[in-house]
Amino acid sequence: MTAEQDPAQAAAVKTEIATLGAGCYWCVEAVFEHIEGVSTVRSGFMGGPLADPSYAAVCTGQTGHAEVVEVTFDPAVLSYEELLSWFWRLHDPTTPDRQGADVGTQYRSAIFYHDETQQAVAEASRKSADASGAFAHPIVTEITAAGPFYEAPADHQDFYRANKNGSYCQIVIQPKLRKLELED
Repeated sequence: MTAEQDPAQAAAVKTEIATLGAGCYWCVEAVFEHIEGVSTVRSGFMGGPLADPSYAAVCTGQTGHAEVVEVTFDPAVLSYEELLSWFWRLHDPTTPDRQGADVGTQYRSAIFYHDETQQAVAEASRKSADASGAFAHPIVTEITAAGPFYEAPADHQDFYRANKNGSYCQIVIQPKLRKLELED
């Protein structure tokens, strides 16, 4: 039986991947896990030359990697442009190498595109967000071709859902979710 004849495969959802850096990946992950059309979110690292970096190495700010989330989404439900709209709202894209108290190159604002279409949409989205007047300063978000994705340790995945009562989640993540009207 070919794929064209298999109804289960024909009905399979076509998904795309977006890779985004917007500060601490726990905060970004928590937001995207609440967005309709997103099927999975994995925290990890991208953007540096070191192969298979550890969390400790990335935290030094010396590896060149950014903390990122790899978002798998259904473009029939959530377009890449809509996903980027959430990206602009969930962090401050005008602060180089910083989000709140998190400082260092690993916390930079970045869009890692996976093809030319994503690159064009990302550049247009950044231009539109910059011109919108929503930000007091110019957007500094880098738009770069995706490289290897290195998954963060298992205890860093799905962090908010596993640690809702933890102080970091209550002080940093929950206010962000409330601000975006996403809190469960």
